[in-house]
Amino acid sequence: MGTHFKGSKNEKLALDAFIKLKRASESLSSRLAHDFSEWNITESQFGILEALFHLGPMCQKGLSDKILKSTGNITLVVDNLEKRNFVTRVRDTADRRFITIHLTDEGKNFIQKIFPEHVKKISEEFSILSSEEQISLGIICKKLGKKEDYSL
Repeated sequence: MGTHFKGSKNEKLALDAFIKLKRASESLSSRLAHDFSEWNITESQFGILEALFHLGPMCQKGLSDKILKSTGNITLVVDNLEKRNFVTRVRDTADRRFITIHLTDEGKNFIQKIFPEHVKKISEEFSILSSEEQISLGIICKKLGKKEDYSL
């Protein structure tokens, strides 16, 4: 179903594409969210664990930039991960203001266990698209996400 907006042809086309993209994204996220509740973590907690696992220790600002959440939100998420002994904060000895977030052994074991399951679910969801469609979708999403890198 297209938009009922009575704007210009270009506006209606853009709005219709946006609605379809948003609905597809929300639908996919909803189906994948079942795993997070099953593992008793939030999507943000998963994002932090995954970033630390694949990229190594990071400051909260780096995590914020990586998972696209506010630094205030990251503080709460890290607090909750720390309570579960999945991460630890390490204060820099040279500059005590600088704190780096590290995975604990328990956090590493947890993400190593659940990450392959999550990737498998994502792969199953995307199996309705051909390899070429997945490549095209990736290019289109990257272009939309980094609009400032492209001239209009």
